[in-house]
Amino acid sequence: MQIEYNNIYIHFVFTTFNRTKSIPEKNRERIEKYITGIVNNKGCHLYRIYANPEHVHFLVSLDAKIDTESLATIIADSSERFINENKLCPGYFNWQQSCSAFSVSKGDVDKVCKYIINQKEHHKTIDYAQEHETFLKFYQQTINIQKK
Repeated sequence: MQIEYNNIYIHFVFTTFNRTKSIPEKNRERIEKYITGIVNNKGCHLYRIYANPEHVHFLVSLDAKIDTESLATIIADSSERFINENKLCPGYFNWQQSCSAFSVSKGDVDKVCKYIINQKEHHKTIDYAQEHETFLKFYQQTINIQKK
């Protein structure tokens, strides 16, 4: 059945291959703008994005015509090609073969936007491995509650 309207917010986290710190600060904004363009071209809306050296957070509301996995694949493939063609990272750039996609309620959109925009400060006190573990524990708890 065709979906005419949806209200789905997804917090994506893309990680560089082997968690290598390969996104240089000098090219961060250019990569963010490119990913934003991909999202917009697919009819979705990007609320916030921040590219850390080894991972990127971004919050998107999905268009009814695209699913989460398709959007993630398009963003990953297109941004890898863009980064490599423009030599925005040292060596050959790849994302990991999987990413994280967390649902966000409409009431939490502002909170997640603030979290994303505050990434630089946040990672002065917590590294990416700790951050990722916290996300997984929180969402695993949610999954376990739903299974009961």
